[in-house]
Amino acid sequence: MKKIVGITSCPTGIAHTYMAAESLEEAAKKMGITMKVETQGSVGVENQLTEQDIKEAEAVVIAADANVKLERFKGKYIVNVAVGDAIDNPEALIKQALEGAEKGETTNISEGTYDQVMNLKAERKSQRSGAYKHLMTGVSHMIPFVVAGGLAIALSFVFGYKAFEQEGTLAAALMQIGSGAAFALMVPVMAGYIAYSIADRPGLAPGMIGGIIANSIGAGFLGGIIAGFLAGYIAQWLKNIIKLPRNFQGLLPILILPLLSSLTVGLLMIYVIGKPVQSIMVGLTNWLQAMSGTNAVLLGVILGAMMAFDMGGPVNKAAYTFSTGLLASNVYAPMAAVMAAGMTPPLGLALATVLFKDRFSRAEVEAGKAAWVLGASFITEGAIPFAAADPLRIIPSIMTGSAITGALAMLFNTSLKVPHGGIFVLLIPKVVGGLVPYILAIIIGTLVTALMVRVLKPVVQ
Repeated sequence: MKKIVGITSCPTGIAHTYMAAESLEEAAKKMGITMKVETQGSVGVENQLTEQDIKEAEAVVIAADANVKLERFKGKYIVNVAVGDAIDNPEALIKQALEGAEKGETTNISEGTYDQVMNLKAERKSQRSGAYKHLMTGVSHMIPFVVAGGLAIALSFVFGYKAFEQEGTLAAALMQIGSGAAFALMVPVMAGYIAYSIADRPGLAPGMIGGIIANSIGAGFLGGIIAGFLAGYIAQWLKNIIKLPRNFQGLLPILILPLLSSLTVGLLMIYVIGKPVQSIMVGLTNWLQAMSGTNAVLLGVILGAMMAFDMGGPVNKAAYTFSTGLLASNVYAPMAAVMAAGMTPPLGLALATVLFKDRFSRAEVEAGKAAWVLGASFITEGAIPFAAADPLRIIPSIMTGSAITGALAMLFNTSLKVPHGGIFVLLIPKVVGGLVPYILAIIIGTLVTALMVRVLKPVVQ
Protein backbone atom coordinates (compact mmCIF):
# COMPACT_ATOMS: atom_id res chain seq x y z
CA MET A 1 0.00 0.00 0.00
CA LYS A 2 1.28 3.47 -0.90
CA LYS A 3 2.19 5.73 1.98
CA ILE A 4 2.48 9.49 2.26
CA VAL A 5 2.97 11.82 5.20
CA GLY A 6 1.80 15.33 5.98
CA ILE A 7 1.89 18.25 8.37
CA THR A 8 -0.91 20.65 9.21
CA SER A 9 -0.54 23.92 11.08
CA CYS A 10 -2.70 27.05 11.28
CA PRO A 11 -1.74 30.39 12.92
CA THR A 12 -3.78 29.83 16.09
CA GLY A 13 -3.20 26.10 16.18
CA ILE A 14 -6.61 25.36 17.62
CA ALA A 15 -9.23 24.33 15.03
CA HIS A 16 -8.08 24.34 11.38
CA THR A 17 -4.90 22.41 12.16
CA TYR A 18 -6.95 19.41 13.29
CA MET A 19 -9.71 19.82 10.70
CA ALA A 20 -7.11 19.70 7.91
CA ALA A 21 -5.41 16.66 9.41
CA GLU A 22 -8.70 14.80 9.73
CA SER A 23 -9.71 15.75 6.20
CA LEU A 24 -6.44 14.46 4.73
CA GLU A 25 -6.52 11.21 6.68
CA GLU A 26 -10.12 10.46 5.71
CA ALA A 27 -9.45 11.21 2.04
CA ALA A 28 -6.38 8.97 2.04
CA LYS A 29 -8.37 6.17 3.62
CA LYS A 30 -11.00 6.40 0.89
CA MET A 31 -8.26 6.29 -1.76
CA GLY A 32 -6.67 3.19 -0.21
CA ILE A 33 -3.52 5.04 0.83
CA THR A 34 -1.79 5.01 4.19
CA MET A 35 -1.28 8.54 5.45
CA LYS A 36 0.14 9.85 8.72
CA VAL A 37 -0.38 13.53 9.50
CA GLU A 38 1.60 15.44 12.11
CA THR A 39 -0.26 18.35 13.71
CA GLN A 40 1.61 21.42 14.93
CA GLY A 41 -1.02 23.16 17.05
CA SER A 42 -1.36 25.13 20.27
CA VAL A 43 -0.64 22.11 22.42
CA GLY A 44 2.54 21.41 20.48
CA VAL A 45 3.46 18.68 18.03
CA GLU A 46 1.17 15.65 18.06
CA ASN A 47 1.31 12.42 16.07
CA GLN A 48 4.93 13.33 15.29
CA LEU A 49 6.47 11.88 12.13
CA THR A 50 9.45 9.62 12.77
CA GLU A 51 12.47 9.19 10.55
CA GLN A 52 11.06 5.80 9.56
CA ASP A 53 7.69 7.37 8.60
CA ILE A 54 9.43 9.87 6.34
CA LYS A 55 11.73 7.26 4.87
CA GLU A 56 8.80 5.00 3.92
CA ALA A 57 6.68 7.84 2.50
CA GLU A 58 6.55 8.42 -1.24
CA ALA A 59 5.57 12.10 -0.96
CA VAL A 60 4.70 14.83 1.51
CA VAL A 61 1.73 17.19 1.89
CA ILE A 62 2.32 20.35 3.91
CA ALA A 63 -0.91 22.22 4.67
CA ALA A 64 0.14 25.17 6.76
CA ASP A 65 -0.31 28.89 7.25
CA ALA A 66 2.49 28.93 9.83
CA ASN A 67 6.20 28.31 9.37
CA VAL A 68 7.03 24.60 8.97
CA LYS A 69 10.63 23.39 8.69
CA LEU A 70 11.15 21.24 5.61
CA GLU A 71 14.78 20.06 6.03
CA ARG A 72 13.79 16.57 7.22
CA PHE A 73 11.91 15.97 3.92
CA LYS A 74 15.00 16.41 1.75
CA GLY A 75 14.78 14.14 -1.31
CA LYS A 76 10.98 13.90 -1.21
CA TYR A 77 8.36 15.51 -3.45
CA ILE A 78 6.44 18.06 -1.38
CA VAL A 79 3.06 19.62 -2.05
CA ASN A 80 3.00 22.81 -0.01
CA VAL A 81 -0.39 24.55 0.32
CA ALA A 82 -2.48 26.64 2.72
CA VAL A 83 -4.26 24.80 5.48
CA GLY A 84 -7.65 25.64 3.99
CA ASP A 85 -6.82 23.74 0.79
CA ALA A 86 -6.44 20.53 2.76
CA ILE A 87 -9.89 21.01 4.28
CA ASP A 88 -11.56 21.86 0.94
CA ASN A 89 -9.90 19.45 -1.46
CA PRO A 90 -7.70 16.84 0.24
CA GLU A 91 -8.05 14.17 -2.49
CA ALA A 92 -6.58 16.49 -5.14
CA LEU A 93 -3.58 17.25 -2.94
CA ILE A 94 -2.89 13.58 -2.27
CA LYS A 95 -3.23 12.79 -5.96
CA GLN A 96 -0.87 15.65 -6.86
CA ALA A 97 1.70 14.44 -4.34
CA LEU A 98 1.63 10.85 -5.64
CA GLU A 99 1.85 11.95 -9.28
CA GLY A 100 4.93 14.04 -8.50
CA ALA A 101 6.57 11.14 -6.69
CA GLU A 102 5.77 8.70 -9.54
CA LYS A 103 7.53 11.03 -11.98
CA GLY A 104 10.59 10.93 -9.76
CA GLU A 105 10.35 14.61 -8.91
CA THR A 106 11.82 16.00 -5.70
CA THR A 107 11.48 19.39 -4.09
CA ASN A 108 14.59 21.50 -3.79
CA ILE A 109 15.09 22.51 -0.17
CA SER A 110 17.58 25.32 0.32
CA GLU A 111 19.88 24.66 3.27
CA GLY A 112 22.00 27.73 2.93
CA THR A 113 25.79 27.65 2.87
CA TYR A 114 27.37 25.21 5.26
CA ASP A 115 30.99 24.33 5.48
CA GLN A 116 32.34 21.29 7.25
CA VAL A 117 32.32 22.88 10.69
CA MET A 118 28.79 24.17 10.37
CA ASN A 119 27.64 20.70 9.35
CA LEU A 120 29.33 19.27 12.42
CA LYS A 121 27.65 21.87 14.60
CA ALA A 122 24.27 21.10 13.09
CA GLU A 123 24.83 17.39 13.52
CA ARG A 124 25.78 17.81 17.15
CA LYS A 125 22.75 19.98 17.74
CA SER A 126 20.44 17.36 16.26
CA GLN A 127 21.96 14.71 18.52
CA ARG A 128 21.21 16.61 21.71
CA SER A 129 18.64 14.94 23.90
CA GLY A 130 17.13 15.05 27.36
CA ALA A 131 17.93 17.77 29.88
CA TYR A 132 21.00 18.93 27.94
CA LYS A 133 18.89 19.60 24.84
CA HIS A 134 16.32 21.55 26.86
CA LEU A 135 18.99 23.64 28.61
CA MET A 136 20.75 24.46 25.32
CA THR A 137 17.43 25.49 23.76
CA GLY A 138 16.96 28.00 26.58
CA VAL A 139 20.54 29.26 26.42
CA SER A 140 20.51 29.69 22.64
CA HIS A 141 17.36 31.82 22.82
CA MET A 142 18.83 33.86 25.67
CA ILE A 143 22.10 34.78 23.95
CA PRO A 144 20.73 37.53 21.61
CA PHE A 145 19.32 39.33 24.66
CA VAL A 146 22.67 39.10 26.45
CA VAL A 147 24.58 40.35 23.41
CA ALA A 148 22.22 43.27 22.79
CA GLY A 149 22.06 44.17 26.49
CA GLY A 150 25.80 43.91 27.04
CA LEU A 151 26.63 46.08 24.06
CA ALA A 152 24.05 48.71 25.03
CA ILE A 153 25.49 48.88 28.56
CA ALA A 154 29.03 49.12 27.17
CA LEU A 155 28.01 51.96 24.85
CA SER A 156 26.45 53.74 27.82
CA PHE A 157 29.80 53.59 29.62
CA VAL A 158 31.46 55.37 26.67
CA PHE A 159 29.95 58.59 28.07
CA GLY A 160 31.41 57.87 31.51
CA TYR A 161 30.83 55.13 34.08
CA LYS A 162 28.17 57.15 35.90
CA ALA A 163 26.81 59.17 32.98
CA PHE A 164 23.64 57.03 32.91
CA GLU A 165 22.65 58.37 36.33
CA GLN A 166 21.67 61.68 34.73
CA GLU A 167 18.09 61.29 33.49
CA GLY A 168 17.20 62.25 29.94
CA THR A 169 20.69 61.64 28.52
CA LEU A 170 21.62 59.18 25.78
CA ALA A 171 23.73 57.28 28.30
CA ALA A 172 20.66 56.81 30.51
CA ALA A 173 18.61 55.61 27.54
CA LEU A 174 21.29 53.08 26.54
CA MET A 175 21.46 51.79 30.11
CA GLN A 176 17.68 51.45 30.19
CA ILE A 177 17.79 49.42 26.96
CA GLY A 178 20.64 47.21 28.12
CA SER A 179 20.12 46.71 31.83
CA GLY A 180 16.46 47.65 32.20
CA ALA A 181 15.09 45.74 29.22
CA ALA A 182 17.48 43.23 27.58
CA PHE A 183 19.13 41.93 30.76
CA ALA A 184 15.76 41.85 32.56
CA LEU A 185 14.45 39.54 29.82
CA MET A 186 17.38 37.13 29.55
CA VAL A 187 16.48 34.85 32.49
CA PRO A 188 12.73 34.74 31.70
CA VAL A 189 13.49 33.97 28.03
CA MET A 190 15.91 31.21 28.99
CA ALA A 191 13.41 29.70 31.44
CA GLY A 192 10.58 30.01 28.93
CA TYR A 193 12.43 28.21 26.16
CA ILE A 194 13.71 25.46 28.44
CA ALA A 195 10.06 24.79 29.25
CA TYR A 196 9.11 25.18 25.57
CA SER A 197 11.67 22.53 24.63
CA ILE A 198 10.08 20.11 27.10
CA ALA A 199 6.36 20.77 26.68
CA ASP A 200 6.16 22.80 23.45
CA ARG A 201 3.90 25.88 23.49
CA PRO A 202 2.10 25.06 26.77
CA GLY A 203 5.44 25.35 28.57
CA LEU A 204 6.31 28.84 27.34
CA ALA A 205 4.04 30.95 29.59
CA PRO A 206 4.75 29.18 32.92
CA GLY A 207 8.46 29.06 32.05
CA MET A 208 8.71 32.78 31.40
CA ILE A 209 6.60 33.60 34.45
CA GLY A 210 8.85 31.39 36.59
CA GLY A 211 11.90 33.15 35.11
CA ILE A 212 10.52 36.59 35.95
CA ILE A 213 9.87 35.47 39.51
CA ALA A 214 13.43 34.08 39.72
CA ASN A 215 14.68 37.51 38.66
CA SER A 216 12.48 39.42 41.08
CA ILE A 217 13.51 37.39 44.14
CA GLY A 218 17.22 37.41 43.28
CA ALA A 219 17.50 33.73 42.34
CA GLY A 220 19.28 34.72 39.11
CA PHE A 221 20.07 32.38 36.23
CA LEU A 222 20.19 29.36 38.55
CA GLY A 223 16.61 30.05 39.63
CA GLY A 224 15.68 30.58 35.99
CA ILE A 225 17.04 27.17 35.01
CA ILE A 226 15.11 25.49 37.83
CA ALA A 227 11.93 27.39 36.95
CA GLY A 228 12.28 26.42 33.29
CA PHE A 229 12.60 22.70 33.94
CA LEU A 230 9.86 22.82 36.57
CA ALA A 231 7.47 24.61 34.20
CA GLY A 232 8.22 22.29 31.30
CA TYR A 233 7.70 19.04 33.14
CA ILE A 234 4.59 20.29 34.97
CA ALA A 235 3.00 21.52 31.73
CA GLN A 236 3.88 18.25 29.98
CA TRP A 237 2.43 16.22 32.84
CA LEU A 238 -0.80 18.23 32.86
CA LYS A 239 -1.05 17.90 29.07
CA ASN A 240 -0.81 14.14 29.37
CA ILE A 241 -3.31 13.62 32.19
CA ILE A 242 -6.06 16.14 31.36
CA LYS A 243 -8.47 14.73 28.81
CA LEU A 244 -11.40 16.81 27.59
CA PRO A 245 -14.28 16.09 25.19
CA ARG A 246 -13.38 17.06 21.62
CA ASN A 247 -15.59 20.19 21.65
CA PHE A 248 -13.72 21.56 24.69
CA GLN A 249 -10.18 20.72 23.60
CA GLY A 250 -9.59 24.29 22.48
CA LEU A 251 -9.74 25.37 26.13
CA LEU A 252 -6.76 23.20 27.05
CA PRO A 253 -3.91 25.21 25.45
CA ILE A 254 -5.34 28.70 25.92
CA LEU A 255 -6.88 28.48 29.40
CA ILE A 256 -6.37 25.34 31.45
CA LEU A 257 -2.70 24.49 30.86
CA PRO A 258 -1.33 28.07 31.16
CA LEU A 259 -3.37 28.78 34.30
CA LEU A 260 -2.65 25.57 36.21
CA SER A 261 1.02 25.31 35.27
CA SER A 262 1.74 29.02 35.87
CA LEU A 263 0.10 28.96 39.29
CA THR A 264 1.96 25.81 40.30
CA VAL A 265 5.36 27.06 39.14
CA GLY A 266 4.82 30.55 40.57
CA LEU A 267 3.79 29.33 44.01
CA LEU A 268 6.65 26.82 44.19
CA MET A 269 9.18 29.50 43.21
CA ILE A 270 7.85 31.99 45.77
CA TYR A 271 7.26 29.71 48.76
CA VAL A 272 9.61 26.72 48.33
CA ILE A 273 12.46 27.11 45.85
CA GLY A 274 13.18 30.82 45.56
CA LYS A 275 14.80 31.58 48.94
CA PRO A 276 17.36 28.72 49.01
CA VAL A 277 18.40 29.41 45.43
CA GLN A 278 18.66 33.12 46.18
CA SER A 279 21.07 32.35 49.04
CA ILE A 280 23.20 30.18 46.76
CA MET A 281 23.35 32.87 44.08
CA VAL A 282 24.31 35.58 46.57
CA GLY A 283 27.09 33.40 47.95
CA LEU A 284 28.35 32.47 44.47
CA THR A 285 28.30 36.06 43.25
CA ASN A 286 30.14 37.38 46.33
CA TRP A 287 32.74 34.61 46.02
CA LEU A 288 33.40 35.30 42.35
CA GLN A 289 33.54 39.08 42.79
CA ALA A 290 36.04 38.74 45.65
CA MET A 291 38.14 36.12 43.87
CA SER A 292 41.75 37.00 43.13
CA GLY A 293 45.23 35.49 42.93
CA THR A 294 45.54 31.72 42.88
CA ASN A 295 41.82 31.02 43.10
CA ALA A 296 41.09 33.22 40.08
CA VAL A 297 43.85 31.58 38.06
CA LEU A 298 42.61 28.13 39.02
CA LEU A 299 39.08 29.01 37.91
CA GLY A 300 40.51 30.31 34.61
CA VAL A 301 42.46 27.07 34.09
CA ILE A 302 39.34 24.95 34.67
CA LEU A 303 37.07 27.06 32.46
CA GLY A 304 39.69 27.26 29.73
CA ALA A 305 40.34 23.53 29.67
CA MET A 306 36.59 22.83 29.62
CA MET A 307 36.16 25.06 26.57
CA ALA A 308 38.71 23.05 24.58
CA PHE A 309 37.93 19.57 25.89
CA ASP A 310 35.04 18.73 23.56
CA MET A 311 34.94 21.87 21.35
CA GLY A 312 31.26 22.79 21.51
CA GLY A 313 30.10 19.65 23.29
CA PRO A 314 28.41 19.34 26.70
CA VAL A 315 31.52 20.17 28.75
CA ASN A 316 32.23 23.23 26.62
CA LYS A 317 28.62 24.35 26.93
CA ALA A 318 28.61 23.87 30.71
CA ALA A 319 31.49 26.37 31.05
CA TYR A 320 29.85 28.73 28.58
CA THR A 321 26.42 28.59 30.25
CA PHE A 322 27.95 29.19 33.68
CA SER A 323 29.77 32.29 32.48
CA THR A 324 26.89 33.65 30.43
CA GLY A 325 24.48 33.29 33.34
CA LEU A 326 26.81 35.27 35.59
CA LEU A 327 26.53 38.30 33.29
CA ALA A 328 23.08 38.87 34.76
CA SER A 329 24.74 39.26 38.17
CA ASN A 330 27.32 41.74 36.80
CA VAL A 331 30.14 39.18 37.07
CA TYR A 332 32.15 39.61 33.86
CA ALA A 333 35.57 37.98 34.44
CA PRO A 334 34.60 34.31 33.76
CA MET A 335 33.03 35.36 30.45
CA ALA A 336 36.33 36.93 29.38
CA ALA A 337 38.23 33.75 30.24
CA VAL A 338 35.74 31.53 28.46
CA MET A 339 35.61 33.46 25.20
CA ALA A 340 39.38 33.89 24.99
CA ALA A 341 39.91 30.19 25.72
CA GLY A 342 37.28 29.26 23.14
CA MET A 343 39.07 31.20 20.43
CA THR A 344 42.56 29.77 20.85
CA PRO A 345 41.96 26.13 19.72
CA PRO A 346 41.23 26.98 16.06
CA LEU A 347 43.61 29.95 16.12
CA GLY A 348 46.45 27.85 17.53
CA LEU A 349 45.88 25.07 15.01
CA ALA A 350 45.70 27.59 12.18
CA LEU A 351 49.04 29.01 13.30
CA ALA A 352 50.50 25.51 13.52
CA THR A 353 49.52 24.77 9.92
CA VAL A 354 51.55 27.83 8.89
CA LEU A 355 54.61 27.29 11.10
CA PHE A 356 54.79 23.50 11.07
CA LYS A 357 53.31 22.39 7.77
CA ASP A 358 55.19 19.10 7.86
CA ARG A 359 52.95 18.01 10.78
CA PHE A 360 49.81 18.18 8.67
CA SER A 361 48.35 16.68 5.53
CA ARG A 362 47.67 18.91 2.56
CA ALA A 363 43.93 18.91 3.38
CA GLU A 364 44.64 19.96 6.98
CA VAL A 365 46.84 22.83 5.81
CA GLU A 366 43.95 24.03 3.66
CA ALA A 367 41.56 23.63 6.63
CA GLY A 368 43.90 25.84 8.64
CA LYS A 369 42.93 28.83 6.47
CA ALA A 370 39.30 28.50 7.53
CA ALA A 371 40.34 27.94 11.15
CA TRP A 372 41.68 31.51 11.32
CA VAL A 373 38.21 32.88 10.61
CA LEU A 374 36.43 30.39 12.86
CA GLY A 375 38.75 31.09 15.79
CA ALA A 376 38.46 34.84 15.38
CA SER A 377 34.67 34.42 15.40
CA PHE A 378 34.72 32.37 18.66
CA ILE A 379 33.66 29.17 16.93
CA THR A 380 35.62 26.59 18.88
CA GLU A 381 34.27 23.82 16.65
CA GLY A 382 36.81 24.99 14.06
CA ALA A 383 39.28 22.68 15.80
CA ILE A 384 37.14 19.57 15.33
CA PRO A 385 38.46 18.51 11.89
CA PHE A 386 41.99 18.43 13.33
CA ALA A 387 40.95 16.71 16.56
CA ALA A 388 38.97 14.08 14.67
CA ALA A 389 42.06 13.16 12.65
CA ASP A 390 44.45 12.95 15.62
CA PRO A 391 42.57 13.28 18.94
CA LEU A 392 45.32 11.97 21.26
CA ARG A 393 47.71 14.74 20.22
CA ILE A 394 45.41 17.60 19.25
CA ILE A 395 43.08 17.60 22.27
CA PRO A 396 45.89 17.83 24.87
CA SER A 397 47.47 20.58 22.78
CA ILE A 398 44.40 22.77 22.57
CA MET A 399 43.43 22.11 26.21
CA THR A 400 46.86 23.30 27.33
CA GLY A 401 46.62 26.45 25.24
CA SER A 402 43.07 27.20 26.38
CA ALA A 403 43.83 26.55 30.06
CA ILE A 404 46.75 29.00 29.93
CA THR A 405 44.59 31.54 28.11
CA GLY A 406 41.82 31.27 30.71
CA ALA A 407 44.33 31.54 33.56
CA LEU A 408 45.97 34.64 32.07
CA ALA A 409 42.60 36.31 31.40
CA MET A 410 41.69 35.86 35.07
CA LEU A 411 45.18 36.78 36.32
CA PHE A 412 45.11 40.01 34.30
CA ASN A 413 41.68 40.80 35.79
CA THR A 414 40.07 41.20 32.37
CA SER A 415 36.31 41.30 31.87
CA LEU A 416 33.83 40.90 29.02
CA LYS A 417 30.25 42.17 28.91
CA VAL A 418 28.98 40.16 25.92
CA PRO A 419 28.90 36.39 25.47
CA HIS A 420 29.86 36.15 21.80
CA GLY A 421 31.44 37.96 18.88
CA GLY A 422 35.09 36.91 19.05
CA ILE A 423 37.63 39.56 18.12
CA PHE A 424 34.95 41.72 16.52
CA VAL A 425 33.58 42.94 19.87
CA LEU A 426 37.06 44.08 20.84
CA LEU A 427 36.54 47.07 18.55
CA ILE A 428 33.60 48.35 20.60
CA PRO A 429 34.65 50.67 23.42
CA LYS A 430 34.13 49.50 27.02
CA VAL A 431 33.03 45.96 26.08
CA VAL A 432 36.32 44.45 27.23
CA GLY A 433 37.90 45.43 30.50
CA GLY A 434 41.69 45.34 30.15
CA LEU A 435 41.81 45.19 26.38
CA VAL A 436 45.59 44.94 25.89
CA PRO A 437 46.12 42.17 28.50
CA TYR A 438 43.11 40.36 27.05
CA ILE A 439 44.59 40.35 23.55
CA LEU A 440 47.92 39.28 25.05
CA ALA A 441 46.23 36.29 26.74
CA ILE A 442 44.76 35.20 23.40
CA ILE A 443 48.09 35.57 21.60
CA ILE A 444 49.97 33.57 24.25
CA GLY A 445 47.31 30.82 24.23
CA THR A 446 47.50 30.64 20.43
CA LEU A 447 51.28 30.32 20.50
CA VAL A 448 51.21 27.67 23.24
CA THR A 449 48.68 25.62 21.29
CA ALA A 450 50.80 25.75 18.14
CA LEU A 451 53.97 24.81 20.03
CA MET A 452 52.22 21.91 21.77
CA VAL A 453 51.20 20.61 18.36
CA ARG A 454 54.81 20.92 17.24
CA VAL A 455 55.98 18.88 20.24
CA LEU A 456 53.31 16.16 20.22
CA LYS A 457 52.55 15.67 16.56
CA PRO A 458 55.07 13.74 14.42
CA VAL A 459 56.10 14.69 10.89
CA VAL A 460 53.65 13.43 8.29
CA GLN A 461 55.39 10.99 5.93
